[in-house]
Amino acid sequence: MTSQPAPAANVSIELGDRSYDILIGSGLLGQAAAYEGLPASSSALIVTNTTVAPLYLTQLKQALAGRHAQLHEVVLPDGEAFKTWETLNLIFDALLGHGCDRKTVVYALGGGVVGDMTGFAAAAYMRGVPFVQVPTTLLAQVDSSVGGKTAINHPLGKNMIGAFYQPQRVICDLGTLATLPERELSAGLAEIIKYGPIADTVFLDWIEAHMPGLRRREVDLLAHAVRRSCEIKAHVVGVDERESGLRAILNFGHTFGHAIEAGLGYGEWLHGEAVGCGMVMAARLSQRLGLVDAAWVARLTTLIAAAGLPVVAPVLDAADNAGRYLALMRVDKKAEAGEIKFVLIDGPGQAMVRGAPDALVREVIDASCVVA
Repeated sequence: MTSQPAPAANVSIELGDRSYDILIGSGLLGQAAAYEGLPASSSALIVTNTTVAPLYLTQLKQALAGRHAQLHEVVLPDGEAFKTWETLNLIFDALLGHGCDRKTVVYALGGGVVGDMTGFAAAAYMRGVPFVQVPTTLLAQVDSSVGGKTAINHPLGKNMIGAFYQPQRVICDLGTLATLPERELSAGLAEIIKYGPIADTVFLDWIEAHMPGLRRREVDLLAHAVRRSCEIKAHVVGVDERESGLRAILNFGHTFGHAIEAGLGYGEWLHGEAVGCGMVMAARLSQRLGLVDAAWVARLTTLIAAAGLPVVAPVLDAADNAGRYLALMRVDKKAEAGEIKFVLIDGPGQAMVRGAPDALVREVIDASCVVA
C-alpha cells in the first residue's frame, strides 16, 4: 500500500435502536478506542480463521484486553468450502465449551465467510448475543460485513440458510488490505464496482479513473472507495433492511454469480470473481431486454476486466450448460414460484428487479461462456 494513511471516517447505519457505526481508517483493529462504547461483558469470543489468525489475532486480543475478563478464540479452516453446518458448530462448541452467557460479545475477525458464519452463530446462540464485525478483506469491508445478512451455504444454493442480524459495530482497518492476495483484492473491487451501475454514476466514473491506483492499494483511494460503498449500502439498508424491495438491487450480478459458485463448487472461484462475471452477464441481459445499449455493456465489461476479474463465464455442464445455470438460479432467494428474478440496469445509476424469458437467458449464458 502506498501514500499517506487516510483519516478515519464514520458511516452510520440508521435502524432505530439497532443503529450502528462503520469505522473506516488505518490501524483501527489494534486501537482500544475503536471498541469503546460496545456492550460490556465478562467474556468474549473471537472467531477467525487459519489465514487471518497469525496476522491479526494478537493485535485484536491486545486491543480488547481491558474490556473482557475472559477472552476466548476459535480458529476456523479458511475458505468458502467451509461455510457449512459443520464449521458453524465449531463456533457453538466454543461458546458452550467456555460457558459463554447471553451477554458474551462475539468478534468476527476475517473476511466474508468468517463474518457471515459468526453473525449467524451470534443470531442463534441463546437466541441472540451481540457481535462486532472486524473485516480484514476488501470485499467484507465494502459489502458482507455491513447490513446484517448472515448465512451459511447449502450444496444446492449459496447463503440459503441464515438470518438478518445486525452487528454492534463494523471496524474497517484499511491496513489489513496490505496483506491481501491479488485475487482477494480484485474480488473486493467487484463489490465496489457494483455500486456504480446501481446507484451512483459519478462513483462509477471515479472507479474507472482510479482503477490502477486501487489495484496498487493507494490507501487514500481505498479509503474513498470503502467509504462511498458503505454510504450507498447504509442508505439502502436503512430504507429496506430485510430485502423486501430496494435492497435487492445490491444483488446486481449475484444471481448469475451464485450459480457459478454453486456449479463449480464453493471456493473454485472467489465470490467477487463470480459476481464480477455475473455483472457482465446481467448487463448483457439488460441489453437484450432493451434497457441499456451495447456501448454501456462494453464499458462495464472493460472495467471489470481492468479490475483483474473474469469476464468469460465457465461451462458448468457440457451437455446442457444453460439448463444447469437456470436450475441453479431457480434456487435463489429472489426467485418467486420458480421464476428467476434478476437485478438489471434500467438506465444510468438505476437498477430494477424483474424476470426474463428462459430463452433469452439461455442466449445470454451461451454468449457469455464463449471467449470473444
